[in-house]
Parts: sequence; C-alpha cells; structure tokens
Amino acid sequence: MYNFEFTKPSTIDEAVAALKGDEAQALGGGQTLIPTMKQRLASPATLVSLTGIPEMQGVCRDGGTLSIGGATPHAVVAREAAAHFPGLAALARGIGDPAVRNRGTLGGSLANNDPSACYPSAVLGTGATVKTNLRSIAADDYFQGMFSTALDEGEIIISVDFPIPEKSAYAKFLQPASRFALTGAFVAKFADGVRVAITGASEDGVFRWTEAEEALSSEFSADAVRGLSVSAHGMIGDIHGTPEYRAHLVGVMTRRAVEAAA
Repeated sequence: MYNFEFTKPSTIDEAVAALKGDEAQALGGGQTLIPTMKQRLASPATLVSLTGIPEMQGVCRDGGTLSIGGATPHAVVAREAAAHFPGLAALARGIGDPAVRNRGTLGGSLANNDPSACYPSAVLGTGATVKTNLRSIAADDYFQGMFSTALDEGEIIISVDFPIPEKSAYAKFLQPASRFALTGAFVAKFADGVRVAITGASEDGVFRWTEAEEALSSEFSADAVRGLSVSAHGMIGDIHGTPEYRAHLVGVMTRRAVEAAA
C-alpha cells in the first residue's frame, strides 16, 4: 500500500465537494477498491468514504417501492428487506462471506458493475431506478457493459428504488473461490409481465433475456423456458467455464429461479 488521504464526509454535499479534488475516489465498502490498491492497479490520492452519510443508509418501503440507500451494507439489505422483498433479501444474503456482507455496499457494487456481481441482476431484473446526486437513471440505461455504467465522473449513487414484484427469486451457480456468480439469473414477476436478468455469463455484463421474459409472461413456470437457449457467442470463457457452459447455465439458473419464485 502507499500513502493517501482519507476523508469521511457526513453529508452528500461534502462528499461531492471532496470528490472534485485531484485524483479523489469514492469509497463504499472497499471490497474491490482496497484489494485493487494493494496490487497497485489503482492509486487515488484521496479516498472519500460514503459510509458516514445518513441519507445514504437504510431500507425503506413506500407503497410498492423499496428504497435502499447506496451506502447500505449487504447484510442490512438481507435483514431489513426480507419482510418486503424476499427475493432481493435472499440475493443479498448469498453475497460473499460475512465479512463482505457487513462491509460491501449496494452502491459500491453497482458503481463497480463487475460482470459477475449479483446486485446488477436484481436492479435490471426489476427495472429499478438508480438515484444519484444529479439525476434518476432507469436500470435499462444504467448498465453499459463490463465495468461500465452511465455514471459521470464524481457522480454518487444515493439510493436505488426497487419496484416490489409479485414473485421473485435469484439463482446462481457459485464460483466457490470468489463466491461471485459463474452464472446467475434474477426473475421478477409483475402484474404486467416478467423480467429476467442474467449476470456472470456475458462479456458485456448483466443483460436481460427477452426470449425468456416473453415465455414467462405467458406462463410463469419452469416448463415455459425449458428448451429455450442463448447463444454462446459473447459469453465469458475462462478456467471456470467455457462460453458454451455459461450459455447452458443461463437456462438452468433461470429455471431454478422460476421454480423458487413460484
């Protein structure tokens, strides 16, 4: 590690001002940034912690929407969302290990947008809205490829508004070393249709499986997607699985998610 400045603002305005400094970097739970800094792959001059801002903490339900602060740890989401949105709570409960769940944050995960992270599938799978210090961004516009998002320099995720579905579930094939998703599927059933989001499989990051959405909107059962498949083209290939294997897992995980939700 190397020398750097550390600041922990108590308001959003203070955080925004601090991030305007030279080589300043926002810090959520640090589950990705700190290891990256230790490997000298990133070297911000100032870390601006977002975990001391009350407006960015907590879980709150307002009618059919569950709003979660960007600095809310996974463990808090797992606990406080359970009564309102069990599918999302179960997803949060399965992220990493206890240390990761107690430090990692929703906003940090979404800002990083790792192609194998779990939260992006819930955000895209529900059509959630990402709220920043500047604007509101629809999920379909937010994710823009591997490690790429619609966030501008210095823009902070304040909260995420999740529409609460009638039924939902997340199923992932666990990569045992990292506990990321080798492939994961989030399925959400609403009155006007079904959304399916896949993580861990594509080189472009999280994506919606529209063919499965159409089939499940007509019949919400695992049989409705049995026989459907995605192309292996553009899927991730590494030591843990070939593109063809991940393409196969897309169908398997989607069926398991539907069975769990139904």
